[in-house]
Amino acid sequence: MEKSLGGAEFAPRTTYLDTAAFGLLPTRAVTAMRTAVDRAAEGRYHGGYEAAEVSRATYARLAGVPVARVAVGASVAVYAGLIAASLPSGAEVLVAEGDFSSLVNPFHVRPGLTVRSAPLDALAEAVRPSTALVAVSAAQSATGAITDLRAVREAARAHGARTLVDASQSAGWLPLDAGDFDFTVCTARKWLLCPSGVAFLTVPEDFGGLTAVFAGMFAGEVPANSNYGAVELARSARRFDESPAVYSYVAARHALALVEELGPETIHAHDAALADRFRAGAAGLGHEPLPAPGSPIVSVPGLGHAAERLAEAGFQLSSRAGNLRASFHLYNTSDDVDRLLEALPDHR
Repeated sequence: MEKSLGGAEFAPRTTYLDTAAFGLLPTRAVTAMRTAVDRAAEGRYHGGYEAAEVSRATYARLAGVPVARVAVGASVAVYAGLIAASLPSGAEVLVAEGDFSSLVNPFHVRPGLTVRSAPLDALAEAVRPSTALVAVSAAQSATGAITDLRAVREAARAHGARTLVDASQSAGWLPLDAGDFDFTVCTARKWLLCPSGVAFLTVPEDFGGLTAVFAGMFAGEVPANSNYGAVELARSARRFDESPAVYSYVAARHALALVEELGPETIHAHDAALADRFRAGAAGLGHEPLPAPGSPIVSVPGLGHAAERLAEAGFQLSSRAGNLRASFHLYNTSDDVDRLLEALPDHR
């Protein structure tokens, strides 16, 4: 049997092709999380707060920014809401059509903002002088399409707009330089292989006009001395920390370490090769995937209904917007691709 890039770190009992929904937890992360829960049940310290700091530092290296620019939390929507709350009344936010709701909905529900959308491939051209913020995912959840972030960044700078990039569907396989943008957000439960409850925010050195509206004790400069009354906010992005989901972060430190050990470039080459193999095979069967060159997410129109039947046959995939979505990661092999192709109907 062909070995995966992840080796013995994973033990799926299905042909797992659904990382765009959530990633598999590495064995080392599962072991650490179980140990932390057992310790807590025995009345011993779980180690979660130190794990959150290690996770912050590892993510900072993966994102290419100083650790002082990284906040830890649990949700993209919370951090998008924080950014939405910072915008002045009347500000215009530009988003991509059909982008993920956790990124765009906080701007729709914030009173006083104007939210405008444009097709992904025309997003840069849609930036105008009235645009205050451009918010877009680096890779689209529904289609896998990769955003031309350089074009978006340059257009935003030309018009004095800030940028917010959601790396949830790309961090881990697409190299990220968060310093190129004002803000980035990322849930780590997908390609970064962490449990739910782990998310990151990166901010400029001057915080980009954000106010720490949900600051609790963990947002203090010295959290251990920030239990009572008003506290001094951290002088770094820690002022935007949520109270960490401690058991999730115990696992996250090990999951992120594995991604860093392998490297996003190596992972991308592996994932993209599998996706290309599937694209070519599906097209050969008469199922033309949506265009998403270089992406490990493959969306096949008209086959969304097949996800349930494939699940019964031992395949884990998703149905999104009527399409069958397969997503390939470091624990997958070409054997997985070939098995899936054999299970698809032949429409030639």
